[in-house]
Amino acid sequence: MNSRPVAIITGASRGIGRAITLALASEGYDIAAIARTSDSECMLSLQPETEKLGAEFYPVGLDVAHTNLHDEAITSILDRYGRIDVLVNNAGIAPIERKDILDMDEETFDRVLAVNLRGPVFLARKVAREMIWMKEQVKDYRPSIMFITSFLAYTSFTHGMDVCISKAALSMASQVFADRLTEDGICVYEIRPGLIKTEMTTRSKYKFDRLIAEGLIPQKRWGTPEDVARAVASLARGDWQYSAGTVFEISGGMNIQSI
Repeated sequence: MNSRPVAIITGASRGIGRAITLALASEGYDIAAIARTSDSECMLSLQPETEKLGAEFYPVGLDVAHTNLHDEAITSILDRYGRIDVLVNNAGIAPIERKDILDMDEETFDRVLAVNLRGPVFLARKVAREMIWMKEQVKDYRPSIMFITSFLAYTSFTHGMDVCISKAALSMASQVFADRLTEDGICVYEIRPGLIKTEMTTRSKYKFDRLIAEGLIPQKRWGTPEDVARAVASLARGDWQYSAGTVFEISGGMNIQSI
């Protein structure tokens, strides 16, 4: 069994997932990095960056929407390390073409919910079962599960109804998992980013640059993947052990309601 703690990060190859991978590697975690393609250019460049921080890097190719492949992926991680200490459910997508809700198609809707909601829920279920078993096997074990949601969990976006629904439902899933797993010593948290500067948000950059300048975000700047990663690292360290089920807003104050 690994003497170092092990973190699984989904959607690890770029953006927020990449920053989380490097942050947890810096915290002493070995990394099981899940992405749809394990040998992509992004994953190949992430491995040496992670190993430079003293962590072991294990790339796992998995589309989280394919829940029938979850068991195989988790088994491969356990065969390699013998433990899982942290699961960060970060993988998420937006539709390639953002359409008004009156033009939304079922295929795109189903795909977004499969990746953003169904996949994370059933991956968390699988990992939670393993964590409960591992409590008796690992000394000083402090398991945690984190769900990366979005400010779209509580914000209407008429050209992204599928994303809004998936993130709102994932937010509730985080609460239900926290309610159920706290008795088993597993802390579950929701991390809710605001506008984070990633490849996914580049299509709306100029629109949101203007809105930020007009006061959309009280702190008047885009968030960065590193802002989110610092929150994940703090939770993984155990800084918030008495805060199970808490929603951590990483949004520059977008959640503030003012008149």
